[in-house]
Amino acid sequence: MGALALSLDPPQTERKAAIMETSKLRVAVLGAGAWAEHAHIPGWQRDPRCTVAVICDPLRERAEAFAAQFGIPEASDDWQQVVARPDIDVVDVCTPSQTHFELSMAALESGKHVLCEKPVAYDFRETLRASALADAKGLKTKLGFTFRYSPGVQYAKSLIDEGFVGRPFIFNGYEQNSQWLDPQTPLRQVDHAADQSVIRTSSLEGYGAPIIDIGHWWVGADYSRVVGTMRNFIPERVVRATGQMMRMNIDDGDIFIGDYANGAIGSIQTSFVTVGNYPGIEARIYGERGAIICRLVEEFGVAETVKIATADEVEFKQVEIPQRFYPTGGHARESWRSLFYANLIRDFIDEIRTGGPRNQGNFADGAWVQETINAVERSFHERRWIDLPLAR
Repeated sequence: MGALALSLDPPQTERKAAIMETSKLRVAVLGAGAWAEHAHIPGWQRDPRCTVAVICDPLRERAEAFAAQFGIPEASDDWQQVVARPDIDVVDVCTPSQTHFELSMAALESGKHVLCEKPVAYDFRETLRASALADAKGLKTKLGFTFRYSPGVQYAKSLIDEGFVGRPFIFNGYEQNSQWLDPQTPLRQVDHAADQSVIRTSSLEGYGAPIIDIGHWWVGADYSRVVGTMRNFIPERVVRATGQMMRMNIDDGDIFIGDYANGAIGSIQTSFVTVGNYPGIEARIYGERGAIICRLVEEFGVAETVKIATADEVEFKQVEIPQRFYPTGGHARESWRSLFYANLIRDFIDEIRTGGPRNQGNFADGAWVQETINAVERSFHERRWIDLPLAR
């Protein structure tokens, strides 16, 4: 790691940063799937400071279809060639989860800033490796913690930083909806050939990560210990890979509690088989002076709401989210997918172009979230509290 850091040429790095401040960032998107279509590519194309130069997918015809749909000049089916290109500044990894670590590491080795969908890896230690490589190379990273970038969550964080809540006491986080309540809805990104006698992580990973991240960010501390449980409520499902109904022993609901290192306590509950609309996020923080409830549920045409209360006015009242927390042209009735991701992209471009130390929601944050998930998994299987940090 030290040798990599020493190999950087500060004047060259400064020149590159100066060029980036005046020229458009060139982005390569890896993966032509639904999330790239509805969030990633629209987010990049919304910001005039960048351009999507190439779309890459193993199925070349799918990459070409996306190129035509979004006016992207190049399509490719060779990710290794794409990440090695000297004219690419940023690589966006929007592929199946099991490929994230390899693609992110290759992009970082090639000197590219990296946006990666969560998780970078299922083992937090691999995410730490990727974070260390980015630091050694002087590169920015960003995890797809979409909900951190909602205008409501950002506004709540600003209130917390201004002292509205005071010393935090309790954080409650929920991400739950009906996305896979119907067992006939094909389940994606599952290993249908795995041993079904042992429950495997699904909701805790996919749904737990974003709300764990928000709690970490709002409370301002890591968990020092956790204990949790997982359940498989719907035992048989249609699996996308096979098109068949089969036994799927995955956690489709889970709950854990924990102690934060600063003395606060927290609880997290996730499920994709509970009745409610997407995305189904609700974050609550209670402190010595006030409390905030941020609800990210698309209901009646509105993407999110924020409510506050104080020790003197204990009835929660809804407050308007200031316009400064919205991306250009954004509004409360816009789809949360494009709205939140536009903020994420804007923030990442700001961090890259300024070149300073600021880099929120990066791979280091992702490693901490993944470490928490790994600790909850261990807690469930060993039926006990697990102390953090885990052994490296």
